[in-house]
Amino acid sequence: MSNIQMQQPVLNKKNKVSFFKRNKEQLELQTMVIPCIALILVFSYIPMYGVITAFQEYKLGDIIGLSQWVGFKYFKEFFMDHNFWRIMKNTFGISMLKLLIGFPAPIILAILINEVRSTAFKKSVQTISYMPHFISWVVASGLFFELLSIDGGIVNTIMVNLGIVDQPIMFFGDPKYFWGIVVISDIWKEVGFNSIIFIAAIAAIDSELYEAAEIDGAGRLAKIWHITLACIKPTIIIILILDISNIVNAGFEQIMPLTNNLKNQMILESSEIIDTYVYKMGIQLWRYSYSTAVGVFKSVLSIALLTFANQFAKKIGEDNLW
Repeated sequence: MSNIQMQQPVLNKKNKVSFFKRNKEQLELQTMVIPCIALILVFSYIPMYGVITAFQEYKLGDIIGLSQWVGFKYFKEFFMDHNFWRIMKNTFGISMLKLLIGFPAPIILAILINEVRSTAFKKSVQTISYMPHFISWVVASGLFFELLSIDGGIVNTIMVNLGIVDQPIMFFGDPKYFWGIVVISDIWKEVGFNSIIFIAAIAAIDSELYEAAEIDGAGRLAKIWHITLACIKPTIIIILILDISNIVNAGFEQIMPLTNNLKNQMILESSEIIDTYVYKMGIQLWRYSYSTAVGVFKSVLSIALLTFANQFAKKIGEDNLW
């Protein structure tokens, strides 16, 4: 017993030495992380001090933290605003459609690409599907304006020639079409890029599982269901949890150009979301404290959704974040 007690400090010392030695050996790799850490600190954590303006009567030029304290005044004002329910409906409506339609799309694409036997065709499809991601939303919005234009737009031209409609439809002039345009354009732009993580997860599946299933007489659909989907299930669950927490982000950078920088008042009823409302209140109307309060509300809601999704996944025994 005494020998064990005498040897214990030596073991601890060795562990400490190995820890510092290991960090020293990884110094080059850890140095590469420093710019990322600095980026997060500068743009994500340091600005959090400005959240205090949501509880103050902040005006441009004031020192942050020294303005008049007003408590939850602006939070109450936002909840009582006649636009509140319309903004929440648009935000959650667009996000839920993206989640229900846009979330399975990259999974399906990844499975279809994996099932292709021709390597050349597979790489071509992957490259073509990735490309729209690298187009800015300004350019992508311009493409959709041209496609859906009432003056020579290819969609209206085809529909009129086939007799589907009697006259061209003003897609960007009718609120009922806007949600569909947002969801379709988002899927077109991001489905290929979002499928990368699922393609990588499928590539990590042991090929012997497919061989064993084939020997047992499993068909292609059976192998997809019982092997491919079953093996990438943890990845799907984690991405789904993150997407649920992101529901309050309906796509500011997408909706802004699609609404001509909020100048298209004809579709305001179905296009105004939390982010565009914050932009209008804070940047255009200079109501900094009010827009900060709305932004804080959105962040708290996002954290609540993330916690709920993670706890629900844990409760049903699925993979989770913590």
